[in-house]
Amino acid sequence: MNRHHGFTNGYAASKKRDDYGPYSDRPDLESKYIWGMHDLVEDEKTDGGFGRRFEPRKKALHSRSRLMRLGLFALGVVALVVYFVFPSALPGPLFSTTALNSDTSDIETLRYYDLSDAQGSSVGWQREERVLLCTPLRDAAPHLPMFFAHLRNFTYPHHLIDLAFLVSDSKDNTAELLSQLLEAQQADPDPAQHYGEISVIHKDFGQAVSQDFESRHGFAAQASRRKLMARARNWLLSAALRPYHSWVYWRDADVETCPYTVIEDLMRHDKDVTVPNIWRPLPDWLGGEQPYDLNSWQESETAIALAETLDEDAVIVEGYAEYATWRPHLAYLRDPYGDPDVEMELDGVGGVSILAKARVFRAGVHFPAFSFERHAETEGFGKMARRMGFSVIGLPHYTVWHLYEPSVDDIRHMEEMEAEKREREKQEKENAARAKEIHEEFQQVDSQWEEDKKAIGGSGDDDDTTGQEAKGDTRKKEGVKKINTHNKDDAGTKQDAGKKSDGKEGAADEKKQKAKPARKMGQAEDDSDDDWGDLGID
Repeated sequence: MNRHHGFTNGYAASKKRDDYGPYSDRPDLESKYIWGMHDLVEDEKTDGGFGRRFEPRKKALHSRSRLMRLGLFALGVVALVVYFVFPSALPGPLFSTTALNSDTSDIETLRYYDLSDAQGSSVGWQREERVLLCTPLRDAAPHLPMFFAHLRNFTYPHHLIDLAFLVSDSKDNTAELLSQLLEAQQADPDPAQHYGEISVIHKDFGQAVSQDFESRHGFAAQASRRKLMARARNWLLSAALRPYHSWVYWRDADVETCPYTVIEDLMRHDKDVTVPNIWRPLPDWLGGEQPYDLNSWQESETAIALAETLDEDAVIVEGYAEYATWRPHLAYLRDPYGDPDVEMELDGVGGVSILAKARVFRAGVHFPAFSFERHAETEGFGKMARRMGFSVIGLPHYTVWHLYEPSVDDIRHMEEMEAEKREREKQEKENAARAKEIHEEFQQVDSQWEEDKKAIGGSGDDDDTTGQEAKGDTRKKEGVKKINTHNKDDAGTKQDAGKKSDGKEGAADEKKQKAKPARKMGQAEDDSDDDWGDLGID
């Protein structure tokens, strides 16, 4: 009995190769080559159906469902990319939070904030961006009325401004007066004068430095004083800053003169940190005006080299001979007639008036109460903001005037001037009293003198008239003399003619003259008068 298959490749003799499942003809061909069956190999090569691989029939429904799954997956991926990368391009959220809100609507303390709405812009008053105004106070009672006068004059919408005050280490009635002024401000009949949320925080930091000018600005107290001031600013900011605030405006209470539009003017530059130029008025004998805030400056190579030589806890302060930094100061670049919108990049800023975007503080910038790159408080704040990539600028020609605070030398000089003034007034009073006594003691002769003067003037006129008449008589006599001389010449001519015609009479007259006796000297004038009479002149 034949137990072997009909073919060497394992197929039965009574079966066809196509009745079995998929197979490979590679082993069969190899066997034929091995056993030398070249004729069979050539026959299978010529058979087109022999080497064709089996492929099952494709189902249309299976292909369609697979394409649908791939399409849905692709749409989901695209939707997720658009939602996370371009959220503003979507017409609405992919899922609604109505159910969540409806479930939590009974919780009154729950609030939702979108910090993208509090980034700050150059036209915040139009977009109703809220501003937090922060003011630290310490023994500031004398300055509060002036400060609230400025608050009333702000042109930025008052309902968009929240006030925050920190009262610390005060020995006067700052807290009581602040409460009174706030109540009066919020009770104003004009609704436009009412401010938004108001926070008053009390916190003492153990500040032992006095508030007088000499103590506050003395070099020895600068480092410790500024570190404590930095702590106070950070406490106030952390307690008052809300998620809906877009801007933070730091303002000192002792500002004397400031534009009413200062918030809008600084905001218009749309920078992260902006400060104006701070000057102060002076008496005329001190020059009239002077730069005040020297904490706004650009860094210099000299200051960097100086910082490397100091201890890590040292604090560089500007305006003192102990630290010659040779930095360009914002205060010294002021031009009273310059463009107020001119900008200057800064590394350090002063704290009298600072407008900063709230996102700067949310990002972690603060007022360092330690030595940050050898600086503290507001100057360290500017350094830190620049280090974190925020823009810090100053306006050299936009001026805010600080209150004049006289130093000890100024007070001494003013006392000397006041003493000189009192002495001068006393001398003037004494001179006036002496003049009055003299006036009352001696008789007034002014009226008699005027009469004598007029009389003297009248007699002078009469003398002039008499002189003129005398001059007229002299002229007449001179004219008469000329006439007499002319008549004598005529008479002499007639006598010569008479002598010629009547020689005898002339001889007789001469004899008579000789016969007459001599006359006395007193009678000579009579003879002359007779001669005038003979000539026919009276």
